[in-house]
Amino acid sequence: MSVLLKLTNVAVYVGDTCLLEPISLELKQGQPLTILGQTGSGKSLLAQAIMGLLSDDLSMSGDVEVFGKVMSIDERRALWGKELVMLPQEPWHSLDPLMKGVDQVKEVYQFVREKSSQESLTIAEDDLRHVGLAGSGHKRPDELSGGMAQRLAITAATAGGAHVILADEPTKGLDVSRRDGIVQLLQARSNLGSLLTITHDVAVARQLGGLLLVMKEGRLVEQGEATQVLDYPKDDYTRELIAAEPSAWSDMAPTSRQDSAESILVADKLTLERGGRVLFDGLSFTIKQGEVVGIVGDSGCGKSSLGDALLNLLPISAGSIVRLNQAAKPHQWLKLYQDPPSAFSSSVSLGQLLDDLIFLHGIDKARIAPLMARLSLPHGVLDRNCMAVSGGELQRFAILRALLLDPVFLFADEPTSRLDPITAKEVTALLVELASEAGCAVLLVSHDPALVRKTCHQIITL
Repeated sequence: MSVLLKLTNVAVYVGDTCLLEPISLELKQGQPLTILGQTGSGKSLLAQAIMGLLSDDLSMSGDVEVFGKVMSIDERRALWGKELVMLPQEPWHSLDPLMKGVDQVKEVYQFVREKSSQESLTIAEDDLRHVGLAGSGHKRPDELSGGMAQRLAITAATAGGAHVILADEPTKGLDVSRRDGIVQLLQARSNLGSLLTITHDVAVARQLGGLLLVMKEGRLVEQGEATQVLDYPKDDYTRELIAAEPSAWSDMAPTSRQDSAESILVADKLTLERGGRVLFDGLSFTIKQGEVVGIVGDSGCGKSSLGDALLNLLPISAGSIVRLNQAAKPHQWLKLYQDPPSAFSSSVSLGQLLDDLIFLHGIDKARIAPLMARLSLPHGVLDRNCMAVSGGELQRFAILRALLLDPVFLFADEPTSRLDPITAKEVTALLVELASEAGCAVLLVSHDPALVRKTCHQIITL
């Protein structure tokens, strides 16, 4: 079994500070390797070091050997697409916002695989059909749900036929059926090569099999065959990760909520259409102060569209929506986006964004530090922009920004899809506490039925 990728004492530093302790590993042909760990453990830094994508303020030591040869950064970059490919953590960072999805896949076959235009189009359409995007190839990325955009990005990235595939959180934000389909797609695409997957999803690590490395705070804490590590974990941290899966949570929904709580929003016989397709019809419900309402359903079924309609971000086709809290200010009806990069400017630091918020709304700056501690956000993220932090850190920052505005209604669109199980449990508990303590109604969208069952008073299934 040949070794396609070999790392020897690879470490990452910022100045003299070690962010990723020296790590050595071998990726063999046909043998998947998975790196499991929570946000900030150094998983994505390792992938960026392999690809030669570290930012200018970071440095790397150690050797990266590809196909039996120790290669420089420039030599590794020359292999991008044809031999070495990385599936990015955020699909919005890799997709052309102005190009139809099918054309983004087609051009890989046409210009990397050198197939004819018609043959490239036919294969691209087949690929999209395989990942459940048969009717969405004509859409731009901004017209897709987060899960659909993720599937498009994976399809385009793997179309070049690279032998070494690095997949950075490839299934986050996807419902279970789509998640399993993506894993199977990656396994099929890596048949002639090998797959290195970075994930915080224990179920994905188990499904992929092969070798498993568990990382925490920039260091390796456990490794071995995936089934052995997950069934008989030796390290306390590995056991904590496994126990943090939503199916193992205790019931979080506050039991003290009184039925006499005032209603904050009433939806009556809602119908919503998008792209000529009816997403839902005749939907009625009431949301009360302090209530956590869950929305579940497959990717693309209209979960995000329903939340947008309740915030007047999308027009409804029929029915009515009545907001009953007239004292609330417009900025207290808020949305937490599924893909946090879409909610931030990359031209300024996160700290500057908070300063702007404080100035606009007269917020007490002393509230920031305690909330950052509750959300496990290091103070250093405030010096960076949204492109220089992990997806999980950016999502937690988005929650911080929302909480500072004292929302009366918070539409949380897959708020934990970018987070590892441990942090996801903590953040979900924080949102439930917000509902209970501040009387804020929370509309929680999730692809995980277990998470919704454990946290919500009312569940809407689409």
